[in-house]
Amino acid sequence: MRQVILDTETTGLDPKDGHRIIEIGCVEMLNRRTTQHHFHHYLQPDRKIDDDALAVHGITNEFLKDKPRFKDIVQDFIAFVKDAEVIIHNAEFDTNFINYELRQLRQDWQPLNHYCQITDTLPLARKLHPGQKNSLDALCKRYNVDNSRRDLHGALLDAQLLAEVYLAITGGQTTLLGALDSGAGAGSHTQVKRVLSDRPRLLVLMPTEEELQAHQAYLEGLEKSSGGKCLWKTLS
Repeated sequence: MRQVILDTETTGLDPKDGHRIIEIGCVEMLNRRTTQHHFHHYLQPDRKIDDDALAVHGITNEFLKDKPRFKDIVQDFIAFVKDAEVIIHNAEFDTNFINYELRQLRQDWQPLNHYCQITDTLPLARKLHPGQKNSLDALCKRYNVDNSRRDLHGALLDAQLLAEVYLAITGGQTTLLGALDSGAGAGSHTQVKRVLSDRPRLLVLMPTEEELQAHQAYLEGLEKSSGGKCLWKTLS
């Protein structure tokens, strides 16, 4: 199962006003584990960045002067997202900009959803937390995802944070994966503790019917909140 978590930064709020993408960041996830494979570019927009947008991401026209244009990276971008499930927070915003950029090239490029499946985490979060703030910052706080580096928005950083949030809201494996990874690094000095052969046999307690029903109900809840992607239910 290949998923790509995507985010963009732009010169303003609406491509209908001629605003353009100035940063695009994608993180790859295989079987619910992020990989070292990512796609990231700053882009020359050939127009002035709005002051309000500059205050959000801090990317200046001066910084972007020598950066490639969208047409220079479009082949690699489409190849990266092709046939994946692309996960975006507030997907309408980013896909509108990407589709605008694709149309501007006049090279018979199709809309983004022609190349990949798009999943929007914003309606998922709203369904789980109705009436609450569901911005990326709010979700990071709610699910204990460390966003202390996020003084300003950045496409690659926000994609990395969204990957952690997505894992949390679709099953809660983030902590489990972190715990597994933390003990496997170089320099680990975990001692092997041998068990005595003559120790008493462990007592095995079988679940009651009530406990089995409660467990099944919990799995059904996970299945519903994750949109049918509860791994534990698949394996049970």
